[in-house]
Amino acid sequence: MARVYPSAVVPRAQQRLSVATDGPRVLTVWKKSLLFNCYGFTVFDSDGNLVFRVDNYTAGIKAEIVLMDASGRSLLTIRRKRLSLLDNWIVYDGESAVNPLFTVTKNMNLLNTKSLARVGSKTKKAIYDIEGSYTQRCCFVYDDKRRCVAEIKRKESVKGVTFGGDVFRLFVQPEIDPTVAMALVVVLDQMFI
Repeated sequence: MARVYPSAVVPRAQQRLSVATDGPRVLTVWKKSLLFNCYGFTVFDSDGNLVFRVDNYTAGIKAEIVLMDASGRSLLTIRRKRLSLLDNWIVYDGESAVNPLFTVTKNMNLLNTKSLARVGSKTKKAIYDIEGSYTQRCCFVYDDKRRCVAEIKRKESVKGVTFGGDVFRLFVQPEIDPTVAMALVVVLDQMFI
């Protein structure tokens, strides 16, 4: 049986997932909280260990979401930008609300239908471009050199059991931090629910 919680406590300095050097890291994302009557995400690595979690008590669009590690420590805080004409989300390190790491803006350009969202830095420089269809669980995250650094795919059926849209795979290349890739999944889910 797969483990849900790791057996060892990870020191704070090593909280974030180590980036794979030989190929993509494959994460299984389950759009379900481990807590009863909560909404969120539970993310497992290829060994069945809990890696990330998001727990919210309300359904629908939230003003603030916290991405946590397996032990419940805050890794990133995702806040919706208020009073904005566009669907903007700001991502901060930990639980802070100063010095954002990056922003995610939903694409509203009707001429560019492939692009879902754009990820930018504090200086408004584009870091990543997200294309595909989140509702179909078929998305690609491209860096500024148009290399695919992350991919969201439906989970394949196993022994005749098919998974719905609530269980999918997140393939993370070595060029992107898995924590950032999971934050992008959380933001896409808020943009397209």
